[in-house]
Amino acid sequence: MRQDRHDGHHGPDGHHGPAGSAGSAGSAGPGGPGGPGRYGNGGELLVTVLRELGIDTVFGIVSVHNLPLVEAVDRELRFVPVRHEATAVNAADAYGRARGTIGCALTSTGTGAGNAAGSLIEALASGTSVLHITGQVESAFLGSGRGFIHETKDQLGMLRAVSKYAATVPSADAAGRVLREAAHAALTAPGGPASVEWPIDLQYAAGTDAPAPITAPALPAPTEGELAAAGALLASARRPLIWAGGGAARARTELADLLTATGAGLLTSNSGRGTVPEDHPQVIGNFATTPAGRALLADADVLLTVGTHFRSNETADYGLELPPSHIQIDLDAAALGRVYPVDHALRGDAAAVVAALLPYAGAAEPGWTDRVTAIRGEVRAALHDTIGPQAAICDAIRAALPRRAVVARDVTIPSSSWGNRLLAVHDPRDNVFPRGGGIGQGLGMGIGAALARPQDPTVVIAGDGGLAVHLGELLTLAQERPRLTLLVFNDGGYGVLRNMQDRYGERRSGVDLVTPDFERLAGACGLPYLRIAAAEHARPVLDRAVASGGPTLVEVDLAALGPMKTPFTPPVKIHGRGPGQ
Repeated sequence: MRQDRHDGHHGPDGHHGPAGSAGSAGSAGPGGPGGPGRYGNGGELLVTVLRELGIDTVFGIVSVHNLPLVEAVDRELRFVPVRHEATAVNAADAYGRARGTIGCALTSTGTGAGNAAGSLIEALASGTSVLHITGQVESAFLGSGRGFIHETKDQLGMLRAVSKYAATVPSADAAGRVLREAAHAALTAPGGPASVEWPIDLQYAAGTDAPAPITAPALPAPTEGELAAAGALLASARRPLIWAGGGAARARTELADLLTATGAGLLTSNSGRGTVPEDHPQVIGNFATTPAGRALLADADVLLTVGTHFRSNETADYGLELPPSHIQIDLDAAALGRVYPVDHALRGDAAAVVAALLPYAGAAEPGWTDRVTAIRGEVRAALHDTIGPQAAICDAIRAALPRRAVVARDVTIPSSSWGNRLLAVHDPRDNVFPRGGGIGQGLGMGIGAALARPQDPTVVIAGDGGLAVHLGELLTLAQERPRLTLLVFNDGGYGVLRNMQDRYGERRSGVDLVTPDFERLAGACGLPYLRIAAAEHARPVLDRAVASGGPTLVEVDLAALGPMKTPFTPPVKIHGRGPGQ
């Protein structure tokens, strides 16, 4: 479901909204209320537009091809000089997710814009709202192919391939219109990144800005007949289940009311976590493919899904069986019935459609809600036992954090095995992770989220392999000093792939890596360092790190801590090697 901007598209799942919304048109369209005015250069204009959007922090790398923009942002707002353009977009992405709005990244042209492409793909996959502004060579040389410094062939074409919207600023007087159109596109569900390339001569030029309100298109909505038919099926349910994806994030109150009215159990995608707080007794969570989750699905008579894409790793490569009676809500017409058959496809804003179905809700049969609650406890206890000594770390993180805190996760074994399921999330804006599955983005996302919400602590779960992808961002962490605890799970390589090769192959290839001395590395960067080498260390170390009020690097020595009971391998097919292949 592409309803929000996270998977949001994800606001948080495949659906889109600035913070994982299911279908919101993305806030009021950008566009200032003031009349026409002059600006001295493009930097002044950019600051005006960013203030209209409520953005106070921008992430990027300074360049000869974005200097006026960086100088203005640094003078009037907050410019965070990250060490790699990919991080600039990741941080802006997470800034928007953590606030439930939009973030901004500034990069240079050519190679700089190319470096940002992978992170733009993440924002596109997640449907998160990012305004990406990149430089461009002087307009007189644009497209000439003469090798002007930082020039690249068809930069706009590249940006179009990895962005929801991409445009070139054609003149100084048109810059404000282009920026606001881009922001509006990024914020309109389904959300995504919007890229603007801005020739450097036009950045320096003075111009006229005439902001005009941009009217958001009306959201689609199901007809009364469609609602009545779906409502009749919902009313007949005796053993109902609900599945929430990232597109459900803006229907939080409505979903909670529906749980109360029906007694249904709530399954979620990874992106849909926190839509209803995960300590709610009817929230089973991201456990649909467990044996107990499958058994519950087999016995349910009606399933209502809201804003989910049914991603492959959350449906056992689409092998998960759903109840035959299925109502699906999504803002994205293409998502309706795309993966699983649907009896009633309701296209529209998640909050509005769920609210319209509430009058039809009837109570589940006796015992069903009790079974839901029992399974909720069963799947958590089973996973808690399976992860062995890492369970102490999971427990300690939740105990050390207040109820509102950001949990940012890179793609690593602790995240994939328990961070994405067992570590409780109470608000979708707290649930920050790379929905596209790319390694190495967690620290940048954590920095962006922590600076978006300086009053709340942030914890980043990363592996040593993923952290090495952007190790330079430790310097950004040391420079900006957010309230961030970086947990580095050190197993000396790419543990997920190593486990796969050990299980299905005859040798290891490319998975064993040199790991730095993290204590000395932290010291070199001016970061406090702590270490967890036994389960009993977890609580005091994490309490100390979170209470410090600043950045701390915490190394989890997995060799000393001890292994999980069962080595984790991801739910992907290894053709010709895995069971049944």
